[in-house]
Amino acid sequence: MTQGSREKGMTLRWGLLLAVIGLMVLGAGEAVAHNVSAADRYFMQASSGLNLGPYIYLGAKHMVTGYDHLMYLAGVIFFLRRLKDVVKFVSLFALGHSITLLFGVLSGVSVNPYLIDAIIGFSVLYKAFENLSGFKTLFGTQLMEPHFAVFAFGLCHGFGLASKLQDLALPKEGLVANILAFNLGVELGQAAALVVLFLFIEAIRLARHYGGLALAANTALMAGGFLLIGYQVTGLLTASA
Repeated sequence: MTQGSREKGMTLRWGLLLAVIGLMVLGAGEAVAHNVSAADRYFMQASSGLNLGPYIYLGAKHMVTGYDHLMYLAGVIFFLRRLKDVVKFVSLFALGHSITLLFGVLSGVSVNPYLIDAIIGFSVLYKAFENLSGFKTLFGTQLMEPHFAVFAFGLCHGFGLASKLQDLALPKEGLVANILAFNLGVELGQAAALVVLFLFIEAIRLARHYGGLALAANTALMAGGFLLIGYQVTGLLTASA
């Protein structure tokens, strides 16, 4: 067996392994992922007035348990090597989801949660396919300018966050300050998660079979995106039946 054949075999095995692990995690946890727990739901509905500290904590918790958002962010930063590029793209994403999170909750404008979560799943699929040069292969260019795409999908992710809070009868007293604190917590949780993601991706970059691992990781992200879309579309069709 030649060296090239061995490397292709290694790539395939890593791809299958990461895809299977990703599908197992998503399949096992999708029913509860990124939702508000019963205890947190009770606290948010029963506590009126300013609760800035608890809302910051809840926002951070909501982000670090929302692996649909984390999967997308992993795709966004996967091939970024300069810190300023990571900051630029993540800031665009944060701006987008902050706008729609605050607007959605405070204005009461709602979006079908199954539809918006399906779009979030599509964002994961889109970014992974872009990372694999899928659009350049098919069309000779990117489907959307990367900065614009990250901001646009950030808007969608923000509505996904807002839809979870809109299900709750949140007290009006202190609502604006509490939601601002929740959004701050989301940003803090996102920053903490990004540190872990960046270190993990750096470990992959330093690995001997980096090319194969990068292909495998983004293939797994694509599989996860497909699964998220399928789950939400099924929920949408079931709810409307």
